[in-house]
Amino acid sequence: MSDHKLSTDCLHAGYVPGNGEPRNIPIVQSTTFRYATGEAMGALFDLEAEGYFYTRLQNPTSDRVAAKICALEGGTAAMLTSSGQAANFFAVFNIAGCGDHVISSASIYGGTFNLFAVTMKRMGIEFTFVDPDCTPEELEAAFRPNTKAVFGETIANPALTVLDIEKFARAAHSHGVPLIVDNTFPTPVNCRPFEWGADIVTHSTTKYMDGHANTVGGAIVDSGRFDWTAHAGKFPGLTTPDESYHGITYTEKFGLGGAYITKATAQLMRDLGATPAPMNAYLLNVGLETLPLRMARHCANAQAVAEHLEAHPKVAWVTYPGLPGDRYHARAMKYMPNGTCGVISFGVKGGREAASKFMAELELCSIATHVADAKTCVLHPASTTHRQMNDAELAAAGVSPDLVRLSVGIEDPADILADVDRALDKV
Repeated sequence: MSDHKLSTDCLHAGYVPGNGEPRNIPIVQSTTFRYATGEAMGALFDLEAEGYFYTRLQNPTSDRVAAKICALEGGTAAMLTSSGQAANFFAVFNIAGCGDHVISSASIYGGTFNLFAVTMKRMGIEFTFVDPDCTPEELEAAFRPNTKAVFGETIANPALTVLDIEKFARAAHSHGVPLIVDNTFPTPVNCRPFEWGADIVTHSTTKYMDGHANTVGGAIVDSGRFDWTAHAGKFPGLTTPDESYHGITYTEKFGLGGAYITKATAQLMRDLGATPAPMNAYLLNVGLETLPLRMARHCANAQAVAEHLEAHPKVAWVTYPGLPGDRYHARAMKYMPNGTCGVISFGVKGGREAASKFMAELELCSIATHVADAKTCVLHPASTTHRQMNDAELAAAGVSPDLVRLSVGIEDPADILADVDRALDKV
């Protein structure tokens, strides 16, 4: 683990060039890698040697960027995936299979909700969705003998619910299972979930980490702190021999710091192939280098816009954890004292129709499915990202029909406010 400050690690972690080597992480744009003997390559297939043989599993560019994200989160091992959805799928599927059960906060991104409630349910994994503000007793009641993990988002997209990480971590650990936290919105610049008890962190690197809407990607980071061997019966995939690698037991071979990510790479990436292109990993790294600078501007701009909207006569309500009156303000100050994110949720007076009219009148701010990049964009989740949910599921996720998600970019705040005011005046 680096002794440098996080902003320095954003520039230097994961790759140290040797004498005469490229100063930037090189793009290794190759599907395959040459070896002098079959025996040398065979050692890689047996997980007996380190190296690369096929980019579907690992690539030097991706691994160096993953190492940087690992350093930023304070973990022991990490991997990149082709999307944030793939990261969340791999993170759960790596330890839960047919007949198993997972607890998730109900206030999560609509795509993740659908992944859990529909697609993974068809694979035989059952999910129980709990109110993120449930009491410890209510959370306790959700556990079953076959529960394998607990999942939540540090700041939920788009409800902006702030997860009580310590509460969920205590509950998970009391039942011998890990807490998996999607840390996409705050990024490790504003929140490091491992410091509050989380065990696995995921990211949609498509968002702030890339920061420029250039590449789709995801990441998984292992804290290395969860003792899989202490609960060996719950996690046989990590603690018993894997016959596809000549009987290797991951926890014995790679220790607590490497077992989880090695298994996810050797098994899931091998078989499912959700690997990022080397060029995408390279572009992600370009974004990571300026992440602290951009997050500070995103948060400052969002704070100004949220305060402005809160006082606007045509705005019904505003949700932003940075507002002193927000229901999650105190929790945000605990877990994210230096800022939260650049995303605001609010309602325009007049409901769904007024929200649509407002968005249509925007000029600088664009209507886009994306969120959390340098340019300000806006979306109506109930009719887009969360449209697969019924009214009850929308309510549980904290998504009302009039909710507008405004992702505040890094433009001059005066220009953002002028565009918002112009559009609201026409509602």
